[in-house]
Amino acid sequence: MKKMLVIGLAAASVLALSACSAGADTSAPAGSDALTPVTVGVIPIADTAPLYLGLDQGFFEDEGLDLTIETATGGAAIVPAVVSGDYQFGFSNLVSLMVANDKGLPLKVVNSAVASTGDVDSDFGAVIVKGDSPVETLADLDGKTVSGNSLNNIVDTVMRASIDRLGGDSSSISFVEIPFPDASAAVENGQVDAAFVVEPFVTAAIESGQRVISYGYADFDLNLDVAAYFSSAATVEGDTELVPKFQAAMKKSLEYAEANPDAVRAIIATYTKTPPEVLAKIVLPKFPTEFNVDAVTALGEAALKYGVVETAPDVSTFLP
Repeated sequence: MKKMLVIGLAAASVLALSACSAGADTSAPAGSDALTPVTVGVIPIADTAPLYLGLDQGFFEDEGLDLTIETATGGAAIVPAVVSGDYQFGFSNLVSLMVANDKGLPLKVVNSAVASTGDVDSDFGAVIVKGDSPVETLADLDGKTVSGNSLNNIVDTVMRASIDRLGGDSSSISFVEIPFPDASAAVENGQVDAAFVVEPFVTAAIESGQRVISYGYADFDLNLDVAAYFSSAATVEGDTELVPKFQAAMKKSLEYAEANPDAVRAIIATYTKTPPEVLAKIVLPKFPTEFNVDAVTALGEAALKYGVVETAPDVSTFLP
């Protein structure tokens, strides 16, 4: 039987790492037809629609996996749960994974997930401001306060790079952490001057009268890989059949999502509180099955430049 468990995940509950569970065997008993239980931690945004679609379409069950989906506000909360073995897989932006790699955490990127549309005038990630804000471009944000869903991740990294390229001074900006669902309200009430959000919150912000001043991911690179699915080294090495099964199911899921945008919009409605009229207008990302190595390399160099990591990752070993 397929099942979906979508619950809120408090960051505090995953920060206590339990080394004893990292190597837990998730495989079914030998000779058993039982499905292997697998838990994946994700952010409930448009980016993760393929995973939900794969569950709905039975792609994971076809590979012998009994999938449970847990949700969190960002990769910084999901990473510890994967390291501890509470989750077998997780979803995170690539910069957060680069930070984990830089700190020596035993994580392995196992699958692509989501990428920019390649259109600087219409992408699924954007910087929004109030409709009457004097801010017109990223270069106007000098000295302002800007939010992202978490700090020192892909959001502030790509924004800093684009701001400086446009002649602004990213070092003068105060970046604060506000979850995507709450960011538009923070802009409206003046808590922040601008916010980086992703769909469905981009379109919701526009519908409420706010403006986009930058499609941040596409502005950094037209074909930027934004996030990935990952596992712990203990899981990868301790169960050699699990990762290939997950990768096979994810490949089917990503291909299905790319070919069926209406199904993507419909599934998003099941795990976000997005009105149908907004869902019909949201910009969907690309769901690639392979990584853009050049773009990931550039992202690692930007993370190094802005002090997010001490050493840029070796992409040849960082990516699967």
